Amino acid sequence: MKAIVFLIQCSDQKGLLAGITGFFSDRKYNILHCQQYTDVLDGQYFMRVKLEDDDQFERMLLEQQFSDYAEKLNLNWSVRYSDEPYRVALLVTKASHCPYDLLLRELEGELTCNIPLIIGNHNDLETMAKQFNKPFYHLPITKETKPQQEAQIKALLAEYDIDLVVMARYMQILSEQFVQEFAGRVINIHHGFLPAFQGAKPYHQAYDRGVKIIGATSHYATADLDEGPIIEQDVERVKHDNNPEDLVMIGKDIERLVLARAVKAHIEHRIIITGRRTIVFSEGA
Repeated sequence: MKAIVFLIQCSDQKGLLAGITGFFSDRKYNILHCQQYTDVLDGQYFMRVKLEDDDQFERMLLEQQFSDYAEKLNLNWSVRYSDEPYRVALLVTKASHCPYDLLLRELEGELTCNIPLIIGNHNDLETMAKQFNKPFYHLPITKETKPQQEAQIKALLAEYDIDLVVMARYMQILSEQFVQEFAGRVINIHHGFLPAFQGAKPYHQAYDRGVKIIGATSHYATADLDEGPIIEQDVERVKHDNNPEDLVMIGKDIERLVLARAVKAHIEHRIIITGRRTIVFSEGA
């Protein structure tokens, strides 16, 4: 079954639910699911509407008519179609646990997206890419060559018509220009329950501090390192007799899960970015 998903944000006002759902019902759309949330503190309204798509309405005409309707109410909106899956690029370095997990989920249909290429600043994961029959582009980087390397990345993203970039433990900081150009389309995974231990060997730092929980955070990349809107987080309790290697293993498991959840939410068109926050609508709708 094909579906159409609209995400809508606007200032809160009376009659929004009735008006928006009425717009779709007037055009003979069956509403499969509708979620809404009102932020009473900021006076903002958020909605996700999933429609059954029986080709009863030409898509460009639907978008034009909804655009005209949205203009009257000052709605910010976006739309995705289930038969046009997201095209996702993976940026990698040396760690394989996150990209391997995403590739496996794509292969098994847990993530309904296409991952047409993998880009690495080291060539360590080229074998992994071959396992999944994915082209691998090795684009090394130094401080001096960063602008040229990012230009190569952008060229590949355009060539492969990429919708979403996932920093699957890509241990490089993207430039301000890059993240601004791809705002809301770059997802990162951070090895900590932000704010957390910075720098090298975070799990060893956690061990030295005797922490009782460790976690991971997935967020949209912004110019401020690890300060982007948070999509997903999780934690795991640790015990006093866990050694640093145990924490690394636990941490990898959390990172896999948190990143996969974040990517899934994005490709299912369930996220609205509002300032420094995200509204993430529930899964399975």
